[in-house]
Amino acid sequence: MDLSTIAGILAGIGLIILSIFLSAVQPDVYFNLPGVLIVIGGTIAATLVSFPTQELGKVWRVVGNVFRHTEYSIDDDIAEIANAARLRRHGDLARIEDQLARIANPFLRTAIQLVIDNTPTNEIVNILQWRIKRLREQERAEAHVFHIMSVYAPAFGMFGTLVGMVNMLFGINGPDLLNVGHNMAVALMTTLYGLILSNLIFKPIAIKLERRTEKRAMIMRMIVEGTIMLAGNRSPVFIRETLNSFSAHHDDELRSGGSTSHQSAPSEKRPARQSHSNLDDDF
Repeated sequence: MDLSTIAGILAGIGLIILSIFLSAVQPDVYFNLPGVLIVIGGTIAATLVSFPTQELGKVWRVVGNVFRHTEYSIDDDIAEIANAARLRRHGDLARIEDQLARIANPFLRTAIQLVIDNTPTNEIVNILQWRIKRLREQERAEAHVFHIMSVYAPAFGMFGTLVGMVNMLFGINGPDLLNVGHNMAVALMTTLYGLILSNLIFKPIAIKLERRTEKRAMIMRMIVEGTIMLAGNRSPVFIRETLNSFSAHHDDELRSGGSTSHQSAPSEKRPARQSHSNLDDDF
């Protein structure tokens, strides 16, 4: 389970409930069934109108990934590419075929299969880049559904506010002031529900799905670089060290806060490239 997602939602709901109990004279007035029905029902209805049913079916299955912690093992992918390079250098294509059956990553499996089939390097790169683009477009479309829902929820909250205000104004001259208070509660609570759903549920889910897509795309780009080296018959040591440097450099780019590290990176990488070249001659 992804603890950050669960902890964030629980903390948000907990803070809202705590603030209500600390500030409200009668906390139960914050639960308003008509307001809940207007916001949730309206958001779902508008989403169904906006997207095809088949596309929405895929999206709801993806929601589980938000609450599930998924580790992408870059080290395993690097080891598989380096092992394939070693076997290819020894001409042991049969063992590479056996290795393919054990590779869990379908993108990596396709990449190695294209190399051992002697597909031209430019065609391999085009195929793999097309698959990366397709993945990003598909998963961005899934995240886009939740971005749209984060827009619909406050809109239907405002709709509920207008309904409550109209009913309140219609009955303001009547003898029963309880109805005025009830309609005012509907007017205010639907806006509150819409804001909570938008900013605590829908928008964070969309951002989390986008972050997951970018991380997967980064790993796939690393595999493309490894596949190019594999097709070029580079040594296993060279491939492993280069891809490890690629992964470490990516982490450094994410964590570095100053420009000094960026300026020093080329001078630090030159000796490494020279050592890779020597290793390539030895293997």
